Amino acid sequence: MKIIVTGGAGFIGSHVADAYVAAGHEVVVADNLSSGKKENLKASVPFRLVDITDRAKLRKVFLEEMPDVVSHHAAQIDVRKSVEDPAYDARVNIVGIINVLESARESGAKKVAFASSGGTIYGECQDIPPAEDAPVRPLSPYGISKLSSEFYLKYYAAQFGLKFTALRYGNVYGPRQDPHGEAGVVAIFALRLLKNEECFIYGDGRQSRDYVFVGDIAAANLLALSSGDNEIINIGTAVATDVNTLFASLAAAVSGYSKPPVFKSPRKGELFKSFLDTSKAASVLGWRPSVSLDEGLKKTMDFFKDKK
Repeated sequence: MKIIVTGGAGFIGSHVADAYVAAGHEVVVADNLSSGKKENLKASVPFRLVDITDRAKLRKVFLEEMPDVVSHHAAQIDVRKSVEDPAYDARVNIVGIINVLESARESGAKKVAFASSGGTIYGECQDIPPAEDAPVRPLSPYGISKLSSEFYLKYYAAQFGLKFTALRYGNVYGPRQDPHGEAGVVAIFALRLLKNEECFIYGDGRQSRDYVFVGDIAAANLLALSSGDNEIINIGTAVATDVNTLFASLAAAVSGYSKPPVFKSPRKGELFKSFLDTSKAASVLGWRPSVSLDEGLKKTMDFFKDKK
């Protein structure tokens, strides 16, 4: 089938595009390159320079390409930026998905796979990882925009028959993640460790996340092409790992590194604990995480060693 991947030059989107290509699908990447890089793409994959907030240009691209499926990964992804500028976050993430859904509907697409956020939609987690029917309590404009997007997906499915699968990701990490941005603590730590620089931890380091390897995310998106219609599904590991443990694991992999982390004040809008129940992913998609945290961290560190 033919698939447009919005944000397909970015960290997650490019891995998803690679998985689609490897499975024999025809892929077109649509990206504004605000954070994505063309070097993340295979040379054989057609690229369209377009911003999802540009309704007219996006519609033109969709009508020219006529996709069967849209994999929507283009987004404003920084929780802290959403707190500082909620209007910008809404313009990219909420108006953006409306533009994508309208373009998908008008071009005859049958389904939209959407990168949602389990890491922010549920709010603070307790001792048991939340399943998809747990109360939603987003504590940032970013989480609110992702939850709003899911409601728009439901509306377009009910009103126009445009199917969807919304995948609520945990904290995704792996090769190609941007170590210079605000998101992606694994990439940030990896590059600073390899440069023998100090690493900063905001808060006491006991805040924990569900770290899921990007290759497993790509595998879930591939399965969502043929299953999970009109479903919202968590994609994570059901394991919460704290930042102190993450730092120690990465630091131990770098020969000669001995600097302790530098602790700074907590950042606004960040959760203390977030992890996800993934039993629905197993039953509906047949998906389970296959890459352990130790293995994934090694793969990520090897990538940054080559890039250093």
